Amino acid sequence: MAGYGSYLKKHTEALVKDVGIEPACVLTGKSKATLGRYYSDNEEHADRFMPVDAVAQLEDAASYPHVTAALAELKGIGLNFDDRRPNEERSGGVYSDVIALSQRFAMLMSEYQQSMEDGKITMNEAKRLLRETTLLQQVLIDMKLHLEDESV
Repeated sequence: MAGYGSYLKKHTEALVKDVGIEPACVLTGKSKATLGRYYSDNEEHADRFMPVDAVAQLEDAASYPHVTAALAELKGIGLNFDDRRPNEERSGGVYSDVIALSQRFAMLMSEYQQSMEDGKITMNEAKRLLRETTLLQQVLIDMKLHLEDESV
């Protein structure tokens, strides 16, 4: 399987496994066998891909939009995934942003300290640090937006 196929199939498999095979069957109305064909690397299934509506249903339940991110990467597009999913907008403006920034930075430093206890950063530790860095960046973006609102 040449080109984009195997790359998309690997991310489709990651999506299904993120949600869980049984819940994925319920969400999409597809059987285990059908879902398996969507990410199978067997030649007979090389031209079979998950329909977009099924991808959307699964990504809504998943911890990360695996297939959407893969498609974006194939086109050279970077995505900024905001997994905070707040129930309501945070009020307080810049003041609450400064507090959130301090808390997020403390979390990053805590992760860094734990990662460096043995003198090296493992792959999992790097992923945790990257996640904390991204969340810190999101707080800074929120702060920037609040400052822009207040300066108008």
